[in-house]
Amino acid sequence: MKIKFKRYRKNNDSPKAVISETSKFAIVEAYKTARTNIMFSLSASEKKSFAVTSFSKGDGKSTASTNLAISFSKLNKKVILIDCDLRRPNVHNILKLENSRGLSDIIGKMTTFDEAVVRDVIPSLDILTSGTIPPNPSELIGSPVFEDLIKRIENEYDYIIFDTPPIGIVADSLMLKNLVVGYLVVIRERNTTHGDVEKLMENFKLADGKILGFLKVGCNPKERKSYKKGYYYQYY
Repeated sequence: MKIKFKRYRKNNDSPKAVISETSKFAIVEAYKTARTNIMFSLSASEKKSFAVTSFSKGDGKSTASTNLAISFSKLNKKVILIDCDLRRPNVHNILKLENSRGLSDIIGKMTTFDEAVVRDVIPSLDILTSGTIPPNPSELIGSPVFEDLIKRIENEYDYIIFDTPPIGIVADSLMLKNLVVGYLVVIRERNTTHGDVEKLMENFKLADGKILGFLKVGCNPKERKSYKKGYYYQYY
C-alpha cells in the first residue's frame, strides 16, 4: 500500500520530510544509523519498545517517529507506531489515513484494536492513530485499559514505537516509562534551547525516566563550513 500525503502549510511535521524511495540517500542512511543505535540500546532489555518525545510542540517529533518506524520496518520486522498524543492527531495528519478511529476510541471501548489499527501502511508497518480527541487524555494514557492493550499487542510486534506529547507541555509521556525501555528526545535547531533541555532532563530525573538519546532535526548542512560523512546522524 502506498502512503498518501496531505498538503501542509504551517507545520514542521511536513509530509515532504517523511522518508521514501525518493528521499536523499544521506537522510535515509542517517535514520539507519539512528535505528542501529536504538537497537543497541534496546538489546539489553526484553522489551523492544521506546517512546519519542520533545520539549515543545513543532519540533518535528512525529515526523521523526514516522521515519524511524519506516526505517525499522525495512528490517522485515513487524513494527507498530502508536500515536499517544491524544490532544493532537499528529501521525494521522502526516499520513493521510482513512481510519479515523484510534487509541482513544479503543481505551474508551468504542472500538477494538483490530478495527482501529491500520495494517501494512507499508510492508511490515502498522499504525495506530490517536483517534477521537477526548476530554481526559491524561486519564486515558494512565488507565489500566491502556496498559493491558500494550501488553496484549507486545507479542504481535517486534518493535513498538510511541509518538508521545511534548514533555514541556504535559506529563503524559512520562506515564509510559514502565512500558518502554526509554525515550528518544527530538530537539530542533534554532527552536529547542539549552534551558529547554535542562528542564526536560530535570523532568526525566524526577520521574525516574530513561533517555536513550537525542535526535537533532532542522539543521542545514550547507551552513556548516566543514562537512563530514555521518553529520546527518547528528540531527536526523
